[in-house]
Amino acid sequence: METRSQLKTHYWVRASPSDFGGTLPQPRSGHTAVNIGKSKIVVFGGLVDRKFLSDLFVYDIENKLWFQPECTGTGSDGQVGPRPRAFHIAVAIDCHMFIFGGRSGGKRLGDFWVLDTDIWQWSELTSFGDLPSPRDFAAASAIGNRKIVMYGGWDGKKWLSDVYVLDTISLEWMELSVSGVLPPPRCGHTATMVEKRLLVYGGRGGGGPIMGDLWALKGLIEDENESPGWTQLKLPGQAPAASCGHTVTSGGPNLLLFGGHATGGWLSRYDVYHNDCVVLDRVSVQWRRLPTNNDRPAARAYHSMTCIGSRYLLFGGFDGKSTYGDIWWLVPEEDPIAKRLTMSLPAVIPENKNASIANDSFISQDKEGQTEGSIFSELHRKLEVSVSLNHHKLIMDELEDREFAELASQVNGEKFPSNALRHHWKMSSPESIQLKELSPLLRDYQRLIIRHHLNKVDLKSQPVESGFPERETFRYYHIRNAMQLRIDDIPSLLAEYKELLSYVKEN
Repeated sequence: METRSQLKTHYWVRASPSDFGGTLPQPRSGHTAVNIGKSKIVVFGGLVDRKFLSDLFVYDIENKLWFQPECTGTGSDGQVGPRPRAFHIAVAIDCHMFIFGGRSGGKRLGDFWVLDTDIWQWSELTSFGDLPSPRDFAAASAIGNRKIVMYGGWDGKKWLSDVYVLDTISLEWMELSVSGVLPPPRCGHTATMVEKRLLVYGGRGGGGPIMGDLWALKGLIEDENESPGWTQLKLPGQAPAASCGHTVTSGGPNLLLFGGHATGGWLSRYDVYHNDCVVLDRVSVQWRRLPTNNDRPAARAYHSMTCIGSRYLLFGGFDGKSTYGDIWWLVPEEDPIAKRLTMSLPAVIPENKNASIANDSFISQDKEGQTEGSIFSELHRKLEVSVSLNHHKLIMDELEDREFAELASQVNGEKFPSNALRHHWKMSSPESIQLKELSPLLRDYQRLIIRHHLNKVDLKSQPVESGFPERETFRYYHIRNAMQLRIDDIPSLLAEYKELLSYVKEN
């Protein structure tokens, strides 16, 4: 059992092709991923490019294999399995995965399905009792190995605060009558059974605010003879930010909260997305920041996070602009996967507190690579830029940057009016930057660093003095594409770009 001083450092490592066999799931958000015992993870549904999905992907943990089973079992519409959906609930009981609700297009769903993962057969269920209304963005959890509890959601007209308990044997729903103080109605929250209590965190409430409150519901265990009741918990420590669309995953004595989004930032109509890890330490009963390396996945919400032993597996999600299909491991420092980073440390330049290195960057070990390494080390020292040695080769030349040229032509109609476009950005405010400008702006920012520092370097000698200020930090050189940027990064990116323009001369 961990004590207060034993929270281990964890490492984010992007999954490599050698980690898995088979066909990986396509990008998506609003999907579900559940553990079926210790043998497999089942991913179902989701949304990508406004298309709702009904496909099923399975990760065989022992064989490290992704596959798509051929399922049987039709519903009332004659189709195999549930209709396409996202933002539904999925809960595993033994070898069965139960599905309820969600959204398909603009319609909230109230159908109820079970998948037998031993024979890969779907069954649409006719349930009894107090049937819950159709809804999306609800949250649910298993109570032992027989019952499921579901709380809240959105029915298209109002936020919900009802509690339903399903007996998976009798298929009877019961609406739980709860007295006393109730949490505000919400959707996009999480609900996690911890021993005898259901813990609910965050979500979006009535009127639209994002919440950061934690509630515990008692009275769900029949043998305890407790009257159902809610208690708001205010725990010490470093509490997570208010969030919606986050995940809470059980792992040992801890609950790990990752991701989600909230309103605010420099322009209120945009949501701010998170990628930090906060642990609810059940031993010390407080919030704690999980120590991790700086190379974190892009901020996101409506992803999935499952636990495989001491490892966490992150998949998919959405950041307000892009739908992700990347897969990441979060592992303790002694895990063999973490040792990939340790083994590659001589091959990458160490990161600083303000930047991260893409974990798939490698360095040539030939003489030219070693000479180039000293140049990049000097760049890192002078500018405090974390960067792999081959990253500058991946940055598109200005004359080949079609998106840059097209955007520039909209400024004054010339063929390659880079000066005009740079002047446009120099005079722009963060609020005026459009989303279509982010990719060419990021690439030009990176080109300016390379052109006016690295191109002044003789590969056979020490770098010459540059015009950059010694103390300046350029935080976005390592970013591979604009999808990794958050909305609240734009002001600082633009400010650094303007400083670069002031220190360099146009060619």
